[in-house]
Amino acid sequence: QVRLVESGGGLVQAGGSLRLSCAASGRTFSSVPMRWFRQAPGKEREFVASITWSGGRTNYADSVKGRFTISRDNSKNTAFLQMTSLKPEDTAIYYCNVGHSVVPSDYIYWGQGTQVTVSS
Repeated sequence: QVRLVESGGGLVQAGGSLRLSCAASGRTFSSVPMRWFRQAPGKEREFVASITWSGGRTNYADSVKGRFTISRDNSKNTAFLQMTSLKPEDTAIYYCNVGHSVVPSDYIYWGQGTQVTVSS
């Protein structure tokens, strides 16, 4: 069973920055991408960003390109999401996961997420 613990969320004004962390445990994550998703109130969970095991390839949702940066520390099975130029529409609960799919429903295990609130 995979255990995922997200942290680093909070309340920030528009234009501000936050850095989220995700600690994964419970299995071997070798060669597996890590991903961030988010779910805004009343909306479905959506893909935000992903990073390959080596860190050599990243991918972002169009809505966050140029503002968010994903990274990882494989020695600690941890992923990070540096968020800058935050907008009110970035308000959501942010979740991480480990796997090959960008479809949230393909994942069985989720952490509790971390709340990000951006005020205008």
